[in-house]
Amino acid sequence: MKRLDAGLRGDGPVSLLQLKAELARRLLKPCRLCERRCKVDRLAGKTGYCGVDKPRISNRFVHMGEEPDLIPSYTIFFSGCTFECLFCQNWDISQRETGTTLQAGAVARDIDEHFGDVKNINWVGGEPTPNLPFILDVLTMAKEPTPQIWNSNMYMTEEAMALLHGVADVYLADFKWGPGDCSKKYSRIHNYWEIVTRNHVLANEHAEIVLRHLVMPGHVDCCSRPVLEWIAGNLDTSKVIVNVMDQYRPEYKAPGIPGIDQRISESEFFEAYKLARNLGLKVT
Repeated sequence: MKRLDAGLRGDGPVSLLQLKAELARRLLKPCRLCERRCKVDRLAGKTGYCGVDKPRISNRFVHMGEEPDLIPSYTIFFSGCTFECLFCQNWDISQRETGTTLQAGAVARDIDEHFGDVKNINWVGGEPTPNLPFILDVLTMAKEPTPQIWNSNMYMTEEAMALLHGVADVYLADFKWGPGDCSKKYSRIHNYWEIVTRNHVLANEHAEIVLRHLVMPGHVDCCSRPVLEWIAGNLDTSKVIVNVMDQYRPEYKAPGIPGIDQRISESEFFEAYKLARNLGLKVT
């Protein structure tokens, strides 16, 4: 049997983070970090559905625009995404190969320099999942114990979720679509409900969740209601804060698509918000 630490450099003791980083690298050949499981050989530089051949950081800064309990947050934005949302507000980085390739050691030093000035390190995109091996490499080199936020669409494989156990202190998790065809129609995603509900349960077992639900125009009954009712009935809500969001605006391709070419109405937002409160959820 091949040793888990085979290929790790140095003769000293191997840390759990180093083992996780090595296991994450093995998930790149073939790639099975997200549930698209496109299985390209990313170790050979091939690009998966996400558009990521190697990690590219499009921006990094101290973010003051997240939920109040999370700021100031040192936020690292990757380009590329496992989704293809037709209304993406970050389409310029999620749907394009942009940004700068950096060495893990340089990012680790940058993180350590912000220790004490921020509450957390916030890994986001696009989507951070295709960059999990790089992120774990960074964390093996960082010296300061800064809490970690996994800011994600939650479409990871169970293998990736296992590697995040003990690494992610908070999941800043998106849960947008109900169990119907809306995810396929507007985000080009199959089996969304089954995968994302599974991963929210796994995250809830090991960490706190700040769960974002973006109310979509015309989707209160098909998406907002089943999402919020599922949260109330299936998660330990003492460890979950729900952010019912009214920030939808038609971006990217949405202006030309009937139904999502408009903002949500005030009544739609308050219907979803009131439902969350009536279900007993902690709402921000």
